[in-house]
This record gives sequence, C-alpha cells and structure tokens, in this order.
Amino acid sequence: MTDKKTLKVTLVRSIHGRIRKHQACARGLGLRRMHQTVEVLDTPENRGMINKIGYMVRCESGQGDA
Repeated sequence: MTDKKTLKVTLVRSIHGRIRKHQACARGLGLRRMHQTVEVLDTPENRGMINKIGYMVRCESGQGDA
C-alpha cells in the first residue's frame, strides 16, 4: 500500500466552449466526460490545474489520507 495522498476530481461542467488552456487542464487531469471522477496525486502541479478550472470541477480528498 502507498502513503501517497490523492484527490478525487469530478467534472461537473462541460469543457465545450471553454478557454483552450482550461480544456487542456481538464484533459491533463484525465477528465474526458461530464460526471467522470478520477483520482490524481496531490501534487502542486495537479493542485494548480484544479485551481485554474475550479469552476468546472468538484474536488474531495481521496484514499491515501492519514
């Protein structure tokens, strides 16, 4: 088992018609469809992408929490 912290990120608003950089952030996080949930590592890079598209996603803590 790993001790790495993860975040669950869910796409709640469509990426269609959004700024290209915001679309790229959603794809970079692995989000492709509405209401899709992915688990990503809690790193500064992923946090920055989540902050940039915060109006499109819902975020909660994942499995690796202590």
